[in-house]
Amino acid sequence: MAEVETRPDTAVAAIDDMQDAQDSAQELALTTTNNEVAAPTEKKVKKIIRRKKRPARPQIDPALIKSEPPPQTGTVFNIWYNKWSGGDREDKYLSQTHAKGRCNVAQDSGYTRADARPGSYFCLFFARGICPKGQDCDYLHRLPGIHDIFNPNVDCFGRDKFSDYRDDMGGVGSFTRQNRTVYIGRIHVTDDIEEIVARHLAEWGQIERVRVLNTRGVAFVTYTNEANAQFAKEAMAHQSLDHEEVLNVRWATADPNPMAQKREARRIEEQAAEAIRKALPAEFVAEIEGKDPEARKRRKLESSYGLEGYEAPDEVHFARGPNAVNPRGREGYELEHEQRLMLEAAEAQMEQGQPQEQSEPQAGGILSGSTLAALHAAQVSVASKPKAAASSGPLVAYDSDDDSD
Repeated sequence: MAEVETRPDTAVAAIDDMQDAQDSAQELALTTTNNEVAAPTEKKVKKIIRRKKRPARPQIDPALIKSEPPPQTGTVFNIWYNKWSGGDREDKYLSQTHAKGRCNVAQDSGYTRADARPGSYFCLFFARGICPKGQDCDYLHRLPGIHDIFNPNVDCFGRDKFSDYRDDMGGVGSFTRQNRTVYIGRIHVTDDIEEIVARHLAEWGQIERVRVLNTRGVAFVTYTNEANAQFAKEAMAHQSLDHEEVLNVRWATADPNPMAQKREARRIEEQAAEAIRKALPAEFVAEIEGKDPEARKRRKLESSYGLEGYEAPDEVHFARGPNAVNPRGREGYELEHEQRLMLEAAEAQMEQGQPQEQSEPQAGGILSGSTLAALHAAQVSVASKPKAAASSGPLVAYDSDDDSD
C-alpha cells in the first residue's frame, strides 16, 4: 500500500516540474517580446565553391594494347621508321580501314602531368583517341589554344617539321609555310554535306573558312590557329562523319586563287598592324586611325611650339627621352637627367681635388636640392677684365674728357 500511495505523489511532482518549465519558457518568451530583443541570428557566410580540375580519362584499356609489327606492304622493312618500303605506296593511302579510336574532347580532356610543366606538347595518341595513360600522361590532353605557341620548326605534338611537304601532302608538314588549311577527301556526298563537315570539324577548334566541293566529296577547312589544324588532321584521319566512309585527311596545297592570296596577304598585314599598334603610344594610334577627331587639332597647336605655320614631324613630336622637344616626351626622364648632371659635377670636383658638397633641399623652394647642386656645379665663371695699375707721379689726378687727347 505504501508503494501505491507514493506513486501518485511522484507523478504529481513530475507534472508540477513540467508546468514550471512551461511557465518559465512562456515568461521568457513574453519578456523577449516585450523588450523586443531577438535572439542573435547567425551571420551568413558566402562560400565560394571551386570545382577541382577534372583528371584526364584513359581512352582505352591498357591491356588491349598490343605491339604488333606493321602489315607487310613492301619488300624491305626499315627498322628506323618501323615500316615497309619498296612496295606500292598507293596501298597505304587507299586503305579503307577505320581508325582504332576517336577522341571525345568533352569526356576525355583533363589535367595531366604536363599541365605542371610550361611548354609541354600535346598528346598525339590523345588526338587519335587511343591514349591509355590518362592523368599519368606526360603530354597535354586538351585542345590547343591561342596562347599555346611553339617553335615553328615543330608541330603541336613536338614532331620535327621538314623543309618541304611529302608528295602526298601527308606527314608532319613543312616549316617554310604556315599552313592552317586541311584537305578532307572521300566524303559521302549528300545534300547537307556542308553542314556535316562544319559540324564535325568545328569540334577541334575555331574555323575561319570552309569550302566544300559537293560533287567531288572534297572539303577544305581553314582554322584560325595553326595548332588546331595540326590537331584536327590527326584526330580526323581515317574517321567517319555521319556515314561509314573513311576520310582521307591531308595538308592542303597553296590556293592558286588570286582572291585567296589577297586574303592571306591581308591577314598577315593585320597581324603586323596589331603588333605595331601594341608597341606605339595610345594617343598616336588613335590619331593615325582617326578614332580621336580632336587629336589632329590638338596636335597642330602643340607641335607648332610657338612658330606660326610650323608643324613638327612625327619623329620629333612623339619622341621620348630627356632631350625630347615635346614636354610629354620628357615625362619620367627628368630624374635621370638630373642624376647624370650630378654625376658629371661630382667627377669634375674629384678631378679638381675639391671636396664634394652635399646639398640639402630647401624648404619652400621651387627647385630641389639635387637640381640646385647640378646647377651650382655647372656654373661657369666669367673672367673679368683686369684693371690697369694706378700710376704714380705729379699728374696722378689729371685726366681729360676729350678722347682726342
